[in-house]
Amino acid sequence: MQNLIEQSADIIGNSELTLALTGAGVSVESGIPDFRSAQGLWSKYDPAEYAAIDAFRARPEMVWEMLREMDDLISDAKPNKAHLGMGELERMGCLHWIVTQNVDNLHQRGGSKNVIEYHGNSSTLSCLWCGRGYLSEDRRNQYPPRCDCGKILKPDVVFFGEAIPQDALSRSFQLASAAQVLLVAGTSAVVSPANSIPAIAKRNGARIIEINMERTHLTDTVTDVFLQGSAGTIISDLVDAVKRKTAELSI
Repeated sequence: MQNLIEQSADIIGNSELTLALTGAGVSVESGIPDFRSAQGLWSKYDPAEYAAIDAFRARPEMVWEMLREMDDLISDAKPNKAHLGMGELERMGCLHWIVTQNVDNLHQRGGSKNVIEYHGNSSTLSCLWCGRGYLSEDRRNQYPPRCDCGKILKPDVVFFGEAIPQDALSRSFQLASAAQVLLVAGTSAVVSPANSIPAIAKRNGARIIEINMERTHLTDTVTDVFLQGSAGTIISDLVDAVKRKTAELSI
């Protein structure tokens, strides 16, 4: 494994544009289970009933039963070693953008500034009726949280039936086409449109470094280096290796 870490550090160190694609596996160590896992929200709540935009419009009080549980998980979570390591790589100039499927705001809290969110961010709320916006923490004592106009607020996450933000799609595809390295962490990249990112990057000559607990469909198709294990541990080791190589070059 250490040889693979060193190899990955060399690849990242020689890249002028490194992009990361992250998913639920990056936040598991922060106590947020994958929604699709056996312990995830979809095992308890049918997403067609609780995570569709039509359901929210028709029965927001019912949907907030699930959202309250999600909010409790996310509000208690803290950035783990994966988030902090990616933030450090950005500060070092070795990671330029992150495309994330997560809505937990932990990349930003971990120090990353250049984050493209496919599914929105749960740290803010909006009123679908009058358009006012709020910080989630300012309405955390209300369930369901309400707008000043009296309507129930919706978290700024993408529900089923809503489109991925067009600017996020366009920017991510542009970056994937230009990236010299793509770091895939904590995702099997099977859900559209995130599953397009590795293929676009590979087609345009990027090296693919994959960090996952288990092999995925990417491992034997587009991945150049597969680092098997927890995202927090591996990214921490990767940051240390990049620092050593940077120090060696400055001597």
